[in-house]
Amino acid sequence: MSRSAIRTDDAPAPIGPYSQAVRAGKELFCSGQIALDPQTGELVGDDVAAQTDRALRNLGAVLAAAELSFEDVVKTTIFLVDMADFAAVNEVYARYFGESKPARSTVAVAGLPRGARVEIEAIARA
Repeated sequence: MSRSAIRTDDAPAPIGPYSQAVRAGKELFCSGQIALDPQTGELVGDDVAAQTDRALRNLGAVLAAAELSFEDVVKTTIFLVDMADFAAVNEVYARYFGESKPARSTVAVAGLPRGARVEIEAIARA
């Protein structure tokens, strides 16, 4: 099976030793995205809705670099610092996925990189 890293300047550069995504055969494994501005590397958004929007825009850029879209996503995992943010995240998330609802897990975590409130990772299939 072929394996290749996906890289785009339209999403934040990794802040550690990992790839934005890895294609393995027909599957794309996307690393978690937080609300970093791709140009500055700074966290954006004062509330979880704004951070969710930026994280999903970053994820969309990675998908596009692999010539895929949100419709190709089959599984996501959402990491939340505060489960009280669940409804606000869902509202933004629904705008990106519409009728294309992938399987999903949502997990509460003690903390995320750079003080982010939400991180979203995905698996897509061509």
